[in-house]
Amino acid sequence: MKNATLRQLKTFETVARHLSYSRAAEELHLTQPAVSLQVKQLEEHAGLPLFEQLGKKIYLTAAGVEMLRHGRMIIQQFREAEDAMAQLKGVSGGRLNVAVISAGDYFFPRLLAEFQRRHENVSLKLTVHNREELLRNLQENQTDLAIMVRPPEDPGMVRRAFAPHPYVIVASPQHPLAGKKRIPMARLMREPFIVRERGSDTWNSMQESFGDHLAQLNVAMEIKSFETIKQAVIAGMGISFLSVHTISLELQVGNLVVLDVQGFPAMLNWYVVHRQHKQLPPVAIAFENFLMSDGAQLIETFTRFKLKS
Repeated sequence: MKNATLRQLKTFETVARHLSYSRAAEELHLTQPAVSLQVKQLEEHAGLPLFEQLGKKIYLTAAGVEMLRHGRMIIQQFREAEDAMAQLKGVSGGRLNVAVISAGDYFFPRLLAEFQRRHENVSLKLTVHNREELLRNLQENQTDLAIMVRPPEDPGMVRRAFAPHPYVIVASPQHPLAGKKRIPMARLMREPFIVRERGSDTWNSMQESFGDHLAQLNVAMEIKSFETIKQAVIAGMGISFLSVHTISLELQVGNLVVLDVQGFPAMLNWYVVHRQHKQLPPVAIAFENFLMSDGAQLIETFTRFKLKS
């Protein structure tokens, strides 16, 4: 059977379905001798007759019944393979495999929903990671695209900034500094800070934004969860350095306020990152282009935070 062809299997299946060479020939747009030849060649590969003729009718032999069962499974697998390849050739029906840094999960699902609205039948695989896990996923080819703030300097990675990512100092509305104008950085040093854990992406962004002032920072607590940090700040336990995109709801309902600190917001960017020689499927290319063209405006709309001119 190793030399049997898909064409022979399809021809045999058609004859078996109709139990007629002439009707099979009509469906396949072949001559009846051509159909007979394909079936004969398949029988030679099988080493057994697949049909028997009784009177004017043909019937499947026991070997023919088995061949039909396996042949249909093989034909179906080829159809599924063709469908999969067709999906990879286009955006519609494609599978988007994307990973995002944890701060992005506050708005990123809405970006994905908008992309799906524009491109029907796109399926998604979304994972959320810290920076270390995200970089490992990229290196191990576990994701097509990564959405992050601090892209690696690795020349083997392609990184494109698609939206601004402001960081601010937040406090409870009852905090003594709430409503004050042009607060100097030195004044903040007297306040207890609730911060993300050292080595996290937010900590690294804070380190860059505070510069030499970081050593003077009064760190009251290190917490791994954005939600826990926000609740601690709302409770008046301290102030914090956070991404605007993680606090949009709290700002809207008035549970948190942004302090007017000199030198803030600290401006970073959101990046879409992929391996340089990665053969991106069309759906990933389309999503990257979507981020570049519409990502910034959509994020601003979702988070309702507009940078002051």
